[in-house]
Amino acid sequence: MNDLVIRPLVDATEARFCAAFMAASDPWLTLGLNVETIFRGLTNPAREVHVAELKHQRVVGALVLHLDGLLNGYIQTIAVHPEAQGHGIGTRLMHFAEERSLRHSPNVFLCVSSFNRRAQTFYERLGYQRVGELPDYVVQGHTEILMRKTWGPLRGFVPEK
Repeated sequence: MNDLVIRPLVDATEARFCAAFMAASDPWLTLGLNVETIFRGLTNPAREVHVAELKHQRVVGALVLHLDGLLNGYIQTIAVHPEAQGHGIGTRLMHFAEERSLRHSPNVFLCVSSFNRRAQTFYERLGYQRVGELPDYVVQGHTEILMRKTWGPLRGFVPEK
């Protein structure tokens, strides 16, 4: 996938496009998140938001990072358009997220829904380990699984300036 570029989200039009494809697929459907809720997450000025774009100007993925606070290096959202799945775009987005996060913390965190077995397998394959569970966190009856990939402890880590 040499024709893939990961770059900052440009505008509300891109955010709406991403929100629409996300709201029409899982895990967002099962979690009951609609286009407007997802759009607000994609346009939150306190987050770093990127898109995956094919060189022919087609957005095929989105990534939302939270790079400060207690879970500094938190991958809040990663999504690949359903028509583009299975081509390594998710893996490229994850590697990009890790590189960005490692400038701020030696740990990268994410949550994955208990019903989303495919995503759990994907994250485990990339070296993420389960570190906790948040039952009924987003919706009743489903657990969010907190996962972490680490390159070392916080003590002694010096973030990039």
